[in-house]
Amino acid sequence: MTQSIAIVTGAAGDIGLAIARRLGEDHEVVLLADIDRDAAEKAAREIGDGKRFVAVACDVTDATSVDKLAATAREQGIVRTLVNNAGAARAVSLHDTTPDIWRMDNALNLEAAFLCFRAVEDMLKESRGSVINIASVNGMNVFGHPAYSVAKAGLLHLTRLIAVEYGKFGIRSNAVSPGTVRTQAWEARAAANPQVFEEARRWYPLQRIVNPDDVANAVHFLAGPMAAAISGVCLPVDCGLTAGQAELARTFSQSSHY
Repeated sequence: MTQSIAIVTGAAGDIGLAIARRLGEDHEVVLLADIDRDAAEKAAREIGDGKRFVAVACDVTDATSVDKLAATAREQGIVRTLVNNAGAARAVSLHDTTPDIWRMDNALNLEAAFLCFRAVEDMLKESRGSVINIASVNGMNVFGHPAYSVAKAGLLHLTRLIAVEYGKFGIRSNAVSPGTVRTQAWEARAAANPQVFEEARRWYPLQRIVNPDDVANAVHFLAGPMAAAISGVCLPVDCGLTAGQAELARTFSQSSHY
């Protein structure tokens, strides 16, 4: 019997690792793809069985490297779930965004998802599988990091394009858009500024920020049978951020006099 495969890109990071662990519950093999081979291997060992959690070195911005990832998946079985999680943000403002940064952010946060999907497209047709793109609330609203944000907005549109064009093959395509996620990068900021989480959480209606498992749980749901009729959607995992900001609402209500 052919093994079911999940691919998670950017799998060595906190979010990717949490997603890979969660998908291991109902996929026979999970490929942890990352540009940093050593980090991917460490992540795979942390999760468990080396035969089920397999580290693969892959530069998702390079078509040849992505094709090798797809070939590795084919050797293991058939891809049922592709999670395009790899991503990064560079310049905070448009003024500080150079042409090189613009191109790099778009290559990693948008074009890579296209390359990965096309590389495993045939296997997803065979499995009537699922694509889940990790976007961002930045792709839905303006929160800085313009090149990254524009790429994530494009990723949301790519998500819908795949859903519409490939639905006839049984392929579902959805996106998860996290807000601020408590990762090692944020822990490093907290070391420099112990109040950083307190400052951030006041903008979130739930009065907390997202953790990697929150994102992984959303991915697991969208990849599974309970979401069989869901395709082409963006699921914000943002503790209510995009619904509205209570802090701003209070400010405006206190300053409004009629």
